Amino acid sequence: MDLARSESVRVLVVDDMAPFRAAMAAVVEAADGFVVVGQVASGEESVTASAALRPQLVLMDVNLPGIDGLEATRQLRAGTTPPVVLLLSTYDADGTDQLVRQSGAAAYVTKAEFGPDRLAAVWAEATQ
Repeated sequence: MDLARSESVRVLVVDDMAPFRAAMAAVVEAADGFVVVGQVASGEESVTASAALRPQLVLMDVNLPGIDGLEATRQLRAGTTPPVVLLLSTYDADGTDQLVRQSGAAAYVTKAEFGPDRLAAVWAEATQ
């Protein structure tokens, strides 16, 4: 068993676009101390997958079919052991503070700004 991987932060990637899921997963794998435990394409799937996989961190696209990323985040954060949720979108970050607060997410990051350093910084801030 890979001890380093077993101690890594478990991450679930949620995006309805396969290229973005792949890109987010690649960022997670490039960041020290993080490992992708699952990838899903909808808000509903994120709730089901979180119950089964028990990720510590969920990378959540805001714009999803069915329940959007904000509602999925609210549902995940209402659980007994809620994961940290990082909202991601292609849209500019202006005016997102209220969305973050209302949903219970830790932060909002544009997909263009998302990288290993940003991932680590958000995780560190959310878990201090």
